[in-house]
Amino acid sequence: MEYHLKTPMTNDTVRKLRAGDIVYITGRMITLRDEGHARFLEEGAPEGLDLKGAVLYHCGPIVAKKESGFELVSAGPTTSMRLEKYEADFIEKTGISLIVGKGGMGDKTEAACREYGSVHGIFPGGCAVAAATHITKVAGVIWEDLGMPEAMWIFDAEEFGPVTVNIDAAGGNLMKRRHSKGDVL
Repeated sequence: MEYHLKTPMTNDTVRKLRAGDIVYITGRMITLRDEGHARFLEEGAPEGLDLKGAVLYHCGPIVAKKESGFELVSAGPTTSMRLEKYEADFIEKTGISLIVGKGGMGDKTEAACREYGSVHGIFPGGCAVAAATHITKVAGVIWEDLGMPEAMWIFDAEEFGPVTVNIDAAGGNLMKRRHSKGDVL
């Protein structure tokens, strides 16, 4: 199935998604990588930031600072598995609906997706400039002291995708299913 979703997403909407579905996202997305996840889990959400129903993009973007704000240059996904040690706790604390990255994630994230009603999706690597064309605005940056790739960037997106649902909230896992059938990943 193909879905065109807007943020913030409802739990009912997310729980309907199944591994293998294609999703396009319109609305607010945030980025976080290793240091941003660690800070978030240690310090909590920055004041006024509510991530319930939001999209987390595993991305270290390239952003140019302009007089009028920021201009996004490139926004390719980073490998999601490297964030496995953080993601279950992040899902529990935030109520995030959709996590987007490159490749699969592990058992802890899969269990958290089932329990809290989140999904993990895959955006193709090597498409950093194409991804940036669907991000219409850099709405802000938090924790800029972590450096460009590790800061939390806040983006507004229009039809960002295609994102392939990898882990769904019902226990489906596209990567595990394909691997168990002997398919080449």
